[in-house]
Amino acid sequence: MKQSKDGFSKKVADPIGYLVIFIGLIGIILVFSFSTSEKTVVKEKACATTIMVSGVTLPEKIDFAGESVPIDNFDIKESLERELLINSYWHSQTLMLLKRSTRYFVQIEPILKKNNIPDDFKFLALAESGFTNVTSPAGAVGFWQFLPNTAKDYGLEVNTKLDVIVEIDERYNLEKSTQAACKFLQDSYNVYKSWTMAAASFNMGCNGLTKQVQRQYSKNYYDILLNDETARYVYRIIALKLIMNDPQKYGFNIAKEDYYQPIPCTEVSVNKPIKDLALFAFEKGTNYKILKLLNPWLRDNSLTNKKAKTYVIKIPAPGYRKVENELKKEEIDKITSQSDQVVQ
Repeated sequence: MKQSKDGFSKKVADPIGYLVIFIGLIGIILVFSFSTSEKTVVKEKACATTIMVSGVTLPEKIDFAGESVPIDNFDIKESLERELLINSYWHSQTLMLLKRSTRYFVQIEPILKKNNIPDDFKFLALAESGFTNVTSPAGAVGFWQFLPNTAKDYGLEVNTKLDVIVEIDERYNLEKSTQAACKFLQDSYNVYKSWTMAAASFNMGCNGLTKQVQRQYSKNYYDILLNDETARYVYRIIALKLIMNDPQKYGFNIAKEDYYQPIPCTEVSVNKPIKDLALFAFEKGTNYKILKLLNPWLRDNSLTNKKAKTYVIKIPAPGYRKVENELKKEEIDKITSQSDQVVQ
């Protein structure tokens, strides 16, 4: 035994012991490294699964309103793929469009059919507005996005006073604006002899489209250079058609009961003034909010109707929408007793 300076004894180093310790350390390092590496691989695989995306497959043959889409041409194929990819992967927006489609297509389809307009034009309304009463920067409104003057040209009533809309704007009336859209599309088809060009003119206007036809010596939408919005317009309509007709193919799985259904309504004909639409709604068993939801073309809280014109106002079917009025009829009568309101 050899004594250390501090008085404690130390054993002479054993070479075999060191070897055992060394091998043990190597084993621990290898096990740890393998475990970490395995976890990293699993994690990477999980991430790859989460973010993995794929392209879209176009059908071999595509048409719009019975007119063939020439997807054999590279520019046509790429333009359509662009819109199809955007709408396939814009999940929240396209899901909402799918859910709304069942509520409004059933109202639009018979009007298109009655006017001999191809059924595919219901997708144009969807592309225009997403079936919401949006207002464009140019002042176009409603599901069909009519400008005020165009709307008036096609028989829609749009009250204005000092360029401000007052009381009535039938661009928000789905049935009447669809009828006006049919007239516009038929007039446009008569000019171009093409439903695809008629669709493009709905976005660009006939004057602007005709100038490009004359400038480029072509009446084929797919061969004309147009502004970016109109150049993408028909492709977006076609993309929505493909998704709406086969949502599962493009990754959308919606249960039948999750689609929005048409709202059952009764119709009330009115040919006299209504000074208070909220009171009118109360008398009809609904409320002001639902009245305006079903009749967005009523733009004020009253209807002057000086010309005794007959208007049709929608009311939800009895029992469809529960309404809890905070005021009793007696209380409302007291509030309105000093008024000369006329309620039809």
